[in-house]
Parts: sequence; C-alpha cells; structure tokens
Amino acid sequence: MHRNRIVIPIFGLLFLAFLSACSGDGNTSTPPPATVAASSAQGFWAGTTNTNRTIAGLVLDDGAYWVLYSAQNAPSTVSGLIQGDSTSQNGVITSSNAKDFNFETEEILDATITGNYTMKQSLNGTLVYSIGGPSTSFTTTYDSDYDLVPDMNAVAGTYNGPVTATENVTVQVLSTGNLSGSSTTGCTFTGSFSPRTHGNVFNVTVTFEDDPACRNRNDTVNGVGTYDADTKTLYSAALNGNRTNGFIFIGTKP
Repeated sequence: MHRNRIVIPIFGLLFLAFLSACSGDGNTSTPPPATVAASSAQGFWAGTTNTNRTIAGLVLDDGAYWVLYSAQNAPSTVSGLIQGDSTSQNGVITSSNAKDFNFETEEILDATITGNYTMKQSLNGTLVYSIGGPSTSFTTTYDSDYDLVPDMNAVAGTYNGPVTATENVTVQVLSTGNLSGSSTTGCTFTGSFSPRTHGNVFNVTVTFEDDPACRNRNDTVNGVGTYDADTKTLYSAALNGNRTNGFIFIGTKP
C-alpha cells in the first residue's frame, strides 16, 4: 500500500486533444507499418471512464504507458497522470506497477490494471487501487496518428504554457534535439527531445538546475512527448527514476 503527496509541477492546465499527435504539416503520409509483435497493445488510445472522465494516452512498444485523465465532466482540464509498465499478449494487457498521480487529492496512489485489446482498434480495462476503494473501468479506441513518422523539424520551436494562473514556462526545442527552458519564477532546465524507433512519439529527458526556484531542484526526469501539428501544441510528461516527482508540459508555439 502506497500513498505519497504529489510534487509534480503541472506545466499546462488544458487537456486539449493529447492524442492528435500528427508530425509535419498535418498532412504527413502514413509510412509502411513498422514490424511489431502481433500481440502488441502499443499505440495512442483515447476514451472515457465509468466515472465520467476523459482519458488519453499511449502504450509504447516496450510496454510502458502514459495516460492523462480529466476532471469529472470537465474534459478540458487535466486532473491526473497514470504511468507504469505493462505486458500485452493474445489480446490481454496487464500492469502490476501503475501509479496514479492525482492532482485533485495531491496524492500518488499504487494500482494494478487488467484489460483486453484488439490491436489498433480498442483497449478496455479496469484499474484497481492497492489501498482499496472503488475500481475504475475505461474504454478507449485507437488513434492512427501513432503510425505517422515523428518529425524533429516540425517540432522545433519555442513553446509557452501556464504552470499556474500567474506563472508560465517557456520551452525551446531545437531540430538537433536539444531542449532548454525557464519559468517566470526563475527555474531553468535543459534536456533532450528525440524520436523513438517505434511510433509517432519522442523520448524526453530534462534536468532541472540546483535552484530553490525549481520544485524538481537538481533532479533528472525521463519520459515521452508528442506533437500536434494542427494546433502547434507540444505534449510531454516525465518522471524521475523513483517516480516520486516529474512534470507535465502542454505548450503551444506561434
């Protein structure tokens, strides 16, 4: 049983369309299908829960998953992040190490996930918390934008997103994959942003400066990013090795 207080800065408060992750100019052609296991549940998935929340996220080719969920009956507001590792085979997906970073209760909760999927069509399941209480069921459908080729030239630019009502973060991503940024409170950070081998997804690494202005002071986090070319929006989430802190960034460029 595990219940920790959350310390994740929320870089960006709007949920928007997390899975509209086209690269390029929005008209990028779909490449030949990558060679993946026939049992893989990897991909972008979007749907709803039985508690009237919108969910959107991805399962990577290595089984790691990152899922954002909204507030109840408020699909435009991010309310939490669920992250973990999964195994998918023969239409069944399971995860024993899910962590729910709940922004409403400011807690980190351990959970397990079991579900069923049809490759590149649907993924449905149930999340059960280790501390007990009601389980949460979800239904999602596949988003074919996962099959597009990630494009660093399209992603490159300077993005802005709010941390709170009075604080903003600016992030610059270069076509070379270098990343840097700062908040209006003085926190600075550097890192990298690079395409993954499978899927329209990027690997993200960020190191925060050893400065009191950074809540993730002197820490390095690793995660994923996606880019929506239609809205010029960058979505990214990353955690430290112990999964005790990290960030979510949702920002746009001109």
